[in-house]
Parts: sequence; C-alpha cells; structure tokens
Amino acid sequence: MQKKDLGLFVLILVVGAITAFLNPVFLSPVNLGNMANLVGLFGIFAIGIGVVIITGGIDLSVGSMFALIGVIFIDLMTNHGMAWQLVLPVAIGLGICFGVIHGVLVTRFNMQPFVVTLCGLLIYRGAARYYMNDATIGFGYAGGFETLEWLAAGRSFGVPHTFIAFVIVAIVMGIVLHRSVFGRYLFAVGKNEEAARYSGIPTNLVIAAAYVISGALAGLSAVFLAFYTFSIQPSAHGSFYELYGIAAAVLGGCSLRGGEGSIMGIALGTVLLQVLQNLVNLLGIPTSLNFAVMGTVILLGVLTDQQLQRRRARLLAVKAHQAKTARPQPAGA
Repeated sequence: MQKKDLGLFVLILVVGAITAFLNPVFLSPVNLGNMANLVGLFGIFAIGIGVVIITGGIDLSVGSMFALIGVIFIDLMTNHGMAWQLVLPVAIGLGICFGVIHGVLVTRFNMQPFVVTLCGLLIYRGAARYYMNDATIGFGYAGGFETLEWLAAGRSFGVPHTFIAFVIVAIVMGIVLHRSVFGRYLFAVGKNEEAARYSGIPTNLVIAAAYVISGALAGLSAVFLAFYTFSIQPSAHGSFYELYGIAAAVLGGCSLRGGEGSIMGIALGTVLLQVLQNLVNLLGIPTSLNFAVMGTVILLGVLTDQQLQRRRARLLAVKAHQAKTARPQPAGA
C-alpha cells in the first residue's frame, strides 16, 4: 500500500469513527451491508473511469450508458422473452461497443475525450428516452431470470454480491494495471503520450483499450443498477453517476493530468465517498447537498494533486541542483 493510499485509509477510519460517534446506527449490520452494496455498485464503474483518467482522458458518458443499456436489457428480457444468459452478454457487449466508439474517435480522429464522451452522454440519454418514448420500464411480474436476479442483487453470508463482484474486478484490474506490461503502457501514455509513442508503445491501441475497459465495466454495472432500482426512468436513471466515478478516482489519487493512480486508491476513494454520503444521511443533512459534497471532494482532490505536483517539481529541481554542484570540477577550472 502506497503512502497516499495509507493516508486515505486512515482518513476513512477517522471519518467512520466520527460518524459512528455521532450516530451509532453507522455500525449496524444493516447500514454496513447497504453501504457495502453501494460501494460495489459505484466501485465497479469507478475503476473503469479511473483507468481512462490514468491515460489522461475522461469519460462523462457512463451515467447515460446505464440508462440506454438498462432499458434495452430489461426490454429484451421482459417484453421479448430472451433468456438472461443471452441478454447479459448483450448488455456488457453494448458497453464494449460504446468504449470502442470512444476509443476510435479519440485516437483515430484526434478528438478531445471531453468532447467525445460529452456527446456520448447526450446521445445515449436521448436514445434511451426515444427507445422507451420517455416511459419508465421495470421488471414487473416477469419471471425466468431469478438466478440472475440473485446473482446481481442477492447476498451470500450477509455480503452483497455487488461488493463481491467489485472485489473480484478490483483484484483482476489491480493485476492488469500494476503487474502487466499493458499497465506500464497505460501509465507511460498518461505521463507523456508523445514520449511513449517514440518509445515504441502503441499509444492509440492502449488508449482505445482503456475506453473499452471502461465501457465493459459500465455494461456490467448497468446490469447491477437495473436490479438495484428494479425500474428505469430513461430521463433520470444514472444521471450524474459519472461524477461519482470521477470523484472516487480523484479521491483515490488519480491525477486528471494522467499517469498516476492505483486500483487500491480508487477502491478506497469509493469507500470514502460512500462513508461521506452515509454521514450526510445519518446526520439528517438534506440529500440535496450530496452534489455539493461531491463537488467539494473533487475540488479538494484536484487542489491536493496540484500541490503534490508542485512539491515533486521542487524536489526534482533541488536534487538536480545538488547533483550538479556535487559533480567534481575539471582540473584548472
């Protein structure tokens, strides 16, 4: 665990202790179980967004993906009678397709990630509303997918399956990001894309792969979220969820400049964000302030990142100066 991750872990313990002191309900099994469920729901797609941020990009379309994939997912099962074994790969496949589109537009057409994913946010939301004619869709009394419902919304030994899935995804992505050549390529591209390209790294492929990973995890999250809400209103489902993912990644140490971040940090950032929201709820603070809390968290995260960047730059400058002055001078100089 890095120093930054350790500091975040200590902060979670401090905030949790304060919350438990102010309201003992925080430590109740029901509340902890619900919080673990939310950590799983938001943590999976936060990891995908974090991977994109490490490359120096951004993904603003995730929330709208949830709406479009969600309505198609429910419609295929309830109105068209498709088996969930077929619909589940379709949902994840749609997320992958959207990721491929984003990756191609960013790498092949040299479009800014902000513009690409912002357009995606608008297009997917509009497509979801058109698909359902702005009507809400739900599972209703339809059957035949009880196994999938248990896998997506059930619990084993009191632990939500969403949280178990999140842990599995975090472990897999941790190995990919920190123990593989592809992971090193991601960090190299985020640090300096041009230098990485001259080093022989297929930068376009690496960047596109990051968006594909984000899309795949968004597709998986869309299924979990569909069973969490059990009905989807196309105009509102998943709204601003991308901000939760970005906030969790920034809190976890992902620099918006790219080239920095860790899966452990993103996971801890997700936990801290949910603890803060739980604090807001348990203290009776109006839920309308949730977005204010998120905005403050992102702002503080960016300010902290800037200060750390300046500190590193000063330390490197001092070390370079010390190395230069310590170098032996030629005779007769």
